[in-house]
Amino acid sequence: MTTSQILLGIGLVVALAVGCQVVASLLRVPAILLLLPAGFIAGTLTEVVNPQKLLGPAFSPLVSLAVAVILYDAGLGLDLRHLKGHTRTVVVRLVWLGALVTWVSAALLAVPVIGMSLSAAVMLGAILVVSGPTVVGPLLGFVRPTERLQRVLVWEGSLIDPLGGILGALVFHGVLASGQQSLADKVAMFCGSAAIGLAGGALGTALLWLLLRRLTLDEVLATTVQLAAVVSVAAACDAFRDDTGLIAAVVMGIALANLPGLDMPARRSFFETLVSLIIGLLFISISATVTPQSLRHVVLPALGLVAALVLVVRPMVALLSTARTDVPYRERWFIGWMAPRGIVAAATASTFSVALVGAGIGGAQKILPATFVVIVATVMVYGLTAVPAARRLGVRRSARSRPLLVGGDPWVIELGRALRSAGLDVLMWAGLDVQRRRIAEAGLDLAPGGLLAAATGAGAELEGITDVLLLTDEDDFNALAFMTLKETVEGPVHRLAPPTRGHGVVAPYTGSEALFGPGLNRPELAHRYADGARIVVVPAGEGVPAGHDTLFLVRQDGRLAAATEAGPPTPGDGDTAILLTPAAAPPPRPGR
Repeated sequence: MTTSQILLGIGLVVALAVGCQVVASLLRVPAILLLLPAGFIAGTLTEVVNPQKLLGPAFSPLVSLAVAVILYDAGLGLDLRHLKGHTRTVVVRLVWLGALVTWVSAALLAVPVIGMSLSAAVMLGAILVVSGPTVVGPLLGFVRPTERLQRVLVWEGSLIDPLGGILGALVFHGVLASGQQSLADKVAMFCGSAAIGLAGGALGTALLWLLLRRLTLDEVLATTVQLAAVVSVAAACDAFRDDTGLIAAVVMGIALANLPGLDMPARRSFFETLVSLIIGLLFISISATVTPQSLRHVVLPALGLVAALVLVVRPMVALLSTARTDVPYRERWFIGWMAPRGIVAAATASTFSVALVGAGIGGAQKILPATFVVIVATVMVYGLTAVPAARRLGVRRSARSRPLLVGGDPWVIELGRALRSAGLDVLMWAGLDVQRRRIAEAGLDLAPGGLLAAATGAGAELEGITDVLLLTDEDDFNALAFMTLKETVEGPVHRLAPPTRGHGVVAPYTGSEALFGPGLNRPELAHRYADGARIVVVPAGEGVPAGHDTLFLVRQDGRLAAATEAGPPTPGDGDTAILLTPAAAPPPRPGR
């Protein structure tokens, strides 16, 4: 290829990778639905979108290193201390039992259905074990299932990606070892591959622990060090023995997330951006290598495999994993209807199939096109049917708002009780023990754990929260929490206005729209409440009495609308108003 063709090809791959993700975000559909067809069409219709020609022999090693970065980032999100109680039981079963049943079932079906050798079928089964949060997350965001379902499926997707990567790498080396003459050679090659990956992961973990623990590195340099370490260790392992770098990368990520005394940042902005770009590039590049000729004799058999996986294998896994638990059958059936495949399946299929074809494994050339069909089909099936299935099973989360009130002053507790009386499921959090006791005594639900850790970490304590109201008497805490939570909470995050001429560290400078009307800031609210003002609930249709201030409206459908510095929300039919009374006036007759 000429220099112009190479530049045009690289530019088109990047443009398609990012453009498809932007369009998918606007359409609120998983990006994979656009990335795979876009790459396949571009690879079929153009000569320049051909990664094997663009990168030559470097394509397969670069895919392997890119997957290593993805798996390292996935491993960093697996703080196993957050996986506890009932969720742990179901998720652990889904991961190990689901992986085993799916692997064996897919391998046994692939031999007669797709026409593979047993070795290639075993490899395909291991590849199809993975699901992945990059696909499950967007689907669940659209479906909005109940909190327990959300928790279980997100954790399953987060765990199965890195563990499936390890399984794929081990099976790959086991398949290659099957061509050796003696059983001793097979066992030695398999164990050697696992040992190299584990040793590389341990060495990389120790190196990063020393650098991040002992040296004072800023955020940029610490992120650069992590990226350099995972790429270097994975490359070194792969150079010593093919595809052992994936094992090393997963081990490094999980180990660093769970090592005591090492606090990894809850938000990894650079890694998140890099992984998002890598996913787009990999999907476009890998799907561009799938030709119509390779799909011609694979599509129908692969669709038969998809039908078995969707209709038989996954429901069986869900029922076995939830047996003897308190998970209702409606939720069990929905768990059995959510197992789309994603980027790790595509990338590992691309990486392993080339080497297996070169080793002369029968049917190995069908692994990539079959995986391509399974990914497209499962994402389309679950993407198109998940919402109707959740609605029919009655497992969707209520559309009503679920606000989190942060603060424990008496007026905040009264506000929580008022919102609850308006029909909302209210959750509260406070830092002081005395405030937490007051909240419990008021009969309000209390969020466990640290606020920022619960909201930004891998735990699910705050799942289902639609609005966050920062109402503490510490203006800087409100402002800092606002800047952190607005990046992680799906719904709006509001905070109290600081004193007009406050000079806190950050409180006056966040640029956010504060709660309530002009002048109704934190000191004024506390002062008026101390002077006898109260928070009442009245039908919005009655109007706002003189001297009263609108704090919130609860819409007829249960959505919460806050009054801000820009003004109060406009009431509609059936709305409920949350008002602050004047200090000296008796409250009006409550509507509820």
